[in-house]
Amino acid sequence: MISDIKTDAKSRMEKSLEALGYAFAKIRTGRAHPSILDAVRVDYYGSDTPVSQVANIAVEDARTLAVTPWEKSMVAEIEKAIMKSDLGLNPATAGEVIRVPMPPLTEETRKGYTKQARSEAEQSRIAVRNIRRDALADVKDLLKEKEISEDEDRRAGDEIQKITDDMVQRIDRLLQEKEADLMEV
Repeated sequence: MISDIKTDAKSRMEKSLEALGYAFAKIRTGRAHPSILDAVRVDYYGSDTPVSQVANIAVEDARTLAVTPWEKSMVAEIEKAIMKSDLGLNPATAGEVIRVPMPPLTEETRKGYTKQARSEAEQSRIAVRNIRRDALADVKDLLKEKEISEDEDRRAGDEIQKITDDMVQRIDRLLQEKEADLMEV
């Protein structure tokens, strides 16, 4: 029972960490990376579809993405979707290839992105703590129902806390890496 609670808590915390990774991928650094366009959606025959499903996204050089639609008719749609996204990118079309240059980050935008990254990391920490609270409540319920002893309760609490501390450290490491990435000129 206790091991199930710990396993469930750990997997939910891992998912929070994974979500943080996706959130960090959306925060633009000065370099080109295909994941920057993950949030961009385009109208593809009536359905809202991610750009990555209607085009090939490749890194042309350190500051340029090349988006090659699989259908010629999608070039204008994709270009429009990239412009409308709140990423601050201006695509340039050359025939069937859409080139998306990454503008250099100013000091002000770097600080804004760093603040956003810290906010995302804090949200992840909160999520991890909420998962810990839920797991500890489940263990307390087992204690109330006299299915486990007080020693087992205390041991389970310590183990859940250890898992939580590990996850928070991993979040902090991810944040440090992202901040270093953002501040790199």
